Amino acid sequence: MAVTEDPIPPRLHARTVEIADPGYLPELMPSAGSYAWLRHGDGMVGWGEVVRHKATTIDEAEEWWRELCAGVVEDCELSRPPAGAGLMAFGSFVFDPANTSAQSALIVPERVIGRAAGRAWVTTIGTSPNTPWSPTRLPLVPPRSVSFADGELSGPEWEAVVAEAVRRINAGGAAGGYDLDKVVLARDLLAEADADLDPRWLVARLAADYSRCWTYLVDGLVGATPEMLIRREGGLATSRVLAGTIRRTGDDRRDLALAAALAQSSKDLEEHEYAVASVARALAPFCSGMHVPESPYVLELPNVLHLATDVTAVAKDPSSLALAAALHPSAAVCGTPTEAARETIREIEQLDRERYTGPVGWIDARGDGEWGIALRCGQISATDPRQIRLFAGCGIVAGSDPEAELAESNAKLVPMRDALGE
Repeated sequence: MAVTEDPIPPRLHARTVEIADPGYLPELMPSAGSYAWLRHGDGMVGWGEVVRHKATTIDEAEEWWRELCAGVVEDCELSRPPAGAGLMAFGSFVFDPANTSAQSALIVPERVIGRAAGRAWVTTIGTSPNTPWSPTRLPLVPPRSVSFADGELSGPEWEAVVAEAVRRINAGGAAGGYDLDKVVLARDLLAEADADLDPRWLVARLAADYSRCWTYLVDGLVGATPEMLIRREGGLATSRVLAGTIRRTGDDRRDLALAAALAQSSKDLEEHEYAVASVARALAPFCSGMHVPESPYVLELPNVLHLATDVTAVAKDPSSLALAAALHPSAAVCGTPTEAARETIREIEQLDRERYTGPVGWIDARGDGEWGIALRCGQISATDPRQIRLFAGCGIVAGSDPEAELAESNAKLVPMRDALGE
């Protein structure tokens, strides 16, 4: 039986009522113990902790969630409640359980405020679900005097790791006894402010600047991901695959030319093809009527341009979390073939990714949910809240250039660096 950090209270209830539009969601969160999932101004924020499951695998967390849902009394006053209304949990999972000291978690909050499609609601979870709620708004506190330092590797050291990955790919089966087509390598950057960081400030900045992304805050992991690992609502499953990136210049005409070049780049198209194929293969046993576009489109974000493909399918029985387990790790964050890429990462990356590139998101009692890939993010230190560890990564294939990959990783650090600006 799954073990929780705190025992599940007897007769756990979840009560949901419709409310007037609560306004700006980040300001509703307390400064500590908060969660967020936002896009285009909608989404959910929450706080408190009814129960936490320290998961060893995503599959095990999904089993625990089904058992929990079976014993909870739900009282939802919304007609045709949207996904996320009612009993739900926020979650964040490590990239590689065999290569980290971090812990995955699925957390049931005490309170959730949600807004979607012009409707808003509040859910109270616990043994006293009738506890009234009235909005309390606290000012967001910007970080002050933030300094940055190299993480585990300096820029030149990381370039050397990329060069080693390229050598192994080009060496084929002679390197480590296996063929390797693509491997995703990550790096980190350390930031420190002169006072405790307010995660709500980071959420607000990211949600405003990257509204097309999914902004998240779960257990100190905060970011804005452009990549949806899986979204399940009713019978429809959607996965957005990103692979192939170029930094924007800020000049519209030059960026238009860069977008055209990206769409024709053999290196980037090769990397993207691996990622799309891995998602389609993983979803196939659980879905029907799958649609995989023949070619990607260019997703324009404020800092970068991505090659993107939206894979859609009719979901069968699995929950969003079960689908996330089937998809993780995709070629977009690990490589191809999966086992060869994962072993290469363990051997040469020299980094504990923790929950970077793992699934992050939420699930409700119906199994609907959204699980993004934890990208463009940072992990606030649990022992020193003035510190945050930022992450970025790049897909390495046979034609990769270490200097260009370092420049791409720096572009991917821009969202978090900007959010930390005063």
